[in-house]
Amino acid sequence: MEASPTPTGTAQPRGARSILEMPNTKVLVVDDEAELTDMLTSYLEASGFTVGRAATGEGALTKLETFQPDLVVLDIGLPDIDGFEVLRRLRATSTTPVIMLTARAEEVDRVVGLTMGADDYVTKPFSPRELVARIGAVLRRASIPEEPAERWEFADFTIDLAQRTVTVGDREVELSQLEFDLLAALASAPKRVFTREQLLEQVWGWDHFGVDRVVDVHISNIRKALGDSPSDPRIIATVRGVGYKLISEPR
Repeated sequence: MEASPTPTGTAQPRGARSILEMPNTKVLVVDDEAELTDMLTSYLEASGFTVGRAATGEGALTKLETFQPDLVVLDIGLPDIDGFEVLRRLRATSTTPVIMLTARAEEVDRVVGLTMGADDYVTKPFSPRELVARIGAVLRRASIPEEPAERWEFADFTIDLAQRTVTVGDREVELSQLEFDLLAALASAPKRVFTREQLLEQVWGWDHFGVDRVVDVHISNIRKALGDSPSDPRIIATVRGVGYKLISEPR
């Protein structure tokens, strides 16, 4: 069981609804600590969300099928299977955004979760207002913009912004929503060097409370998916001490 967040206000906080208005957006909260889940449920409902709950990993997997959430808040320390295993099973069939909760501040836990496909990480203790802000940021990244179809073709891959697909030859590449956005950011300006801070701001947004290592983890995942090698890159090159740039030639 993970430690509770420090209480920072009432269950129905004044002004909470102004943080984010997303009618009918469903959030599944997975944590075995009833007091914490009660508080988060009250806060999220006050912010306009429909909330589902689960107290175990197996319960979460069942609830994912019946509740079909738009986002999952997932604690690592569950009493049966841990949050990492729930995330692994979820990612085998779904790209539903996931925010991990943990009482452990070690970077290795964040890296493991992000490598497995988590979209964000919150370390306890935290304020419910911060969690709602992060949920909003993740949902905005996950939303598909209503815009005309646009395809960018490169020597090694094609990215379709409207369909949010990436293909290498005839093969469609599986990327998470964050990984797609990160690749699209690099592809928007081929040969331009992006610092990690610029990528964090452009892809994660101003209200992301992450670290530079987050960018490195997702770049590594993109390279693996595209069949690119960091030691002999054809698509994404590392600019040591600075960041990354797309080097694949536009068609």
